[in-house]
Amino acid sequence: MDSVAARDFWNSRYDRQDYLFGETPNAFLAAQIARLQPGMTALAVADGEGRNGVWLAEQGLAVTTTDIAPRAIEKALALAERRGVTLDAQVADLETWAWPQDAFDVVVAVFIQFAPPPLRDRIFERMKAAVKPGGLILLQGYRPEQIAYGTGGPGQVENLYTEALLRDAFADFDILHLNSHDSDVSEGAGHSGRSALIDLVARRP
Repeated sequence: MDSVAARDFWNSRYDRQDYLFGETPNAFLAAQIARLQPGMTALAVADGEGRNGVWLAEQGLAVTTTDIAPRAIEKALALAERRGVTLDAQVADLETWAWPQDAFDVVVAVFIQFAPPPLRDRIFERMKAAVKPGGLILLQGYRPEQIAYGTGGPGQVENLYTEALLRDAFADFDILHLNSHDSDVSEGAGHSGRSALIDLVARRP
């Protein structure tokens, strides 16, 4: 899917009154609250309608949130306004976006599995470069077993994560937490039900 088709696809999915993936933060992200401190800088990668970026801002972080869909960015800014926080919200095609370097204390990537392997590899490298030394990457995605559950995520198994894949991709980082688990997810209409998940917390040396 080229960038124009991707923008149109996600614009269409987000063009609804409610929030496709809900308005509350991803459970894995919220569980990392002890690693976060007010004043930190954070990047929320492909953050959709902003639920994770807004929550980070509510914790006192200075947040840049991105998505390819202008409709998603509109809804993220509306959610931030309702919650009384501010976001630096940018329409961004992750392939061509000018990624900041050494800029963020935390980079959050939750269910960004629209990316086939070659693009995924480039996104991971740019995420790693965007983190300051000592900063964290917080990532959650689906494992291949998710295909059988059918409760969210892409239908392309090659887009899904395994522990071996993430260990290899982040081999130059300190892996603080890597966990595969099957859990119930309730994130709007988009992610709902038993899901095959994998969580990563990695620190840039």
